Amino acid sequence: MLNPRISLTAPILGMALLVSACGNNASAPANQTTDAPATATAGQQAEQPQAANTTDSEQFQDAVKAYHQFVIAQTDQFVKDTQAFVDAIKANDMEKAKALYAPSRMYFERIEPIAESLGDFDPWIDAREGDVPANEWKGFHRLEKALWQDKSLDGMAPVADQLLQDVKMLRVKVEGVEIDAPMLVTGAVELLNEVSSSKVTGEEERYSHTDLYDFAANVEGAYEIFKVLQPTVEAKNKELAAEIDKRFKELDATLQPYRKDSGYVLYTDLKEDEVKKLSQAIDALAEPLSQIGTVVEG
Repeated sequence: MLNPRISLTAPILGMALLVSACGNNASAPANQTTDAPATATAGQQAEQPQAANTTDSEQFQDAVKAYHQFVIAQTDQFVKDTQAFVDAIKANDMEKAKALYAPSRMYFERIEPIAESLGDFDPWIDAREGDVPANEWKGFHRLEKALWQDKSLDGMAPVADQLLQDVKMLRVKVEGVEIDAPMLVTGAVELLNEVSSSKVTGEEERYSHTDLYDFAANVEGAYEIFKVLQPTVEAKNKELAAEIDKRFKELDATLQPYRKDSGYVLYTDLKEDEVKKLSQAIDALAEPLSQIGTVVEG
């Protein structure tokens, strides 16, 4: 059995959050390709910051809009897949429910920073045993325990119904979510922090051991954020953009051997040195990714 506490990146990711959160200028550019002209007169220079901020704000909204569309698409599919999972639970079809459990959760894991910003959806949908009082525990992990540890779905229909209701309400809420610069800039780092703190350690899916599905989804969610910010990062620091893109590809390649059919092997199939290799790949990505906040909002 692997050491469940292996985590090499948490300190760096914690610092990354601080670095990324330092700037809170909501007018960071999304597609800026040239700097402001250097030949402006003194009077023009005095007015330039306000004009630039207006332009930058408009450009940044393109990135926000693209990411918002991604979030909506993910939650649309999340509702559909959760419905299928809940139907299997209520039909007492344990094998089908097990097969649907991890894939349906991936949509939530990709957009977790947004869900966390909307109130109690994260504990309602994603709380692990011990995260909340026992009488309040519900959501995917409550059903995970029933499927893999209790091996019985007796009494789980109300839990499944409540999960579906919460997922549908999340879909309603994301329609009008306000995404600002700090939320978008720090979101990618927060997702990597999720990977290092619970996914690569095997703590998230303690009954099903399907942690690599969550791992992959968190990384995919982080990459989607980087993609919408990539034009800005490239315009301001082309080398950094290339480094981040390279590290994402390397992490994906490191994860590749653990893909199986349309999913992933169980976490318990990994050897300790393989877990360490995944941790190191996250670490290598976390360092350059932590600089996005400074570059985008600088």
